[in-house]
Amino acid sequence: MTKNPQKPLKPAAHPLDDLIRTERIPHIWCPGCGIGTVFSSTLKAIKGTGIPYDRFTMVSGIGCSARGAGYVKLDSFHTTHGRAIPFASGIKMANPDLNVIVFSGDGDLFAIGGNHFIHAARRNMDLTVVCVNNLTYGMTGGQVAATTPNRAKTTTTPFGNPDAPFNLPLMASASGASYVARWTILHTRDLTDSINEAMAKKGFSFIEVLSPCPINYGRRNKEKPLDTLKLYQERTIIKNGADPARADIDFDRGVILGKFVDIDRQTCDSMYNSVCRPCSDD
Repeated sequence: MTKNPQKPLKPAAHPLDDLIRTERIPHIWCPGCGIGTVFSSTLKAIKGTGIPYDRFTMVSGIGCSARGAGYVKLDSFHTTHGRAIPFASGIKMANPDLNVIVFSGDGDLFAIGGNHFIHAARRNMDLTVVCVNNLTYGMTGGQVAATTPNRAKTTTTPFGNPDAPFNLPLMASASGASYVARWTILHTRDLTDSINEAMAKKGFSFIEVLSPCPINYGRRNKEKPLDTLKLYQERTIIKNGADPARADIDFDRGVILGKFVDIDRQTCDSMYNSVCRPCSDD
């Protein structure tokens, strides 16, 4: 009796395959990087809304995190450096029914793109901004960023960063954001729930996600990926409703996570319509 040759097993479909451009996998992100985890949480949040995918669009700028727009199977835009938010604002104003997500990094959103962030929050543009904060410019060699901790070493601050970093939740809150939260890649369920909640919120929603960069930040500061995750586990405290002014990143003191702001105010669209419609009726 001859035995039938065993057929090779087909790999099981990934639960997020319907949202991923699988032909572009494997991705470019380094081993130990947390961007993939943030990306996965964002896709799970999109899937969890139950909203048809053609009602979403993702916009990114330039950087490691910004490559996410190229991997998602949605209408997506990989834009110029620092300009993700103005691109996203234009899309939202042209089609207010779309759910517009900005997925990018701290360098893109808060250095060259910082002015755009401030004014989009001030106008309360109806956007969901997910910022992967790895404390450095990861893609271009590990230069000092607007979020790099004081005294941390980078390629452009080999003796330590002399400047104080931005407190991103405080900046978002002070600029007028309707929803502000912070999580780490270790808090994936909280992060997914937060992104889902932010997408349902009318107005400017901002979520900062702390993520390791083992190649360009960790290596220069003698911090291994597991060391970073240990900090996320042992030196963070979830404190919803905390004052964003207390949300600076200081692992010696402890870093506050959670939802800091959740308020209701008029969006840019509603304010624009209240001003312009009376004129068009004349």
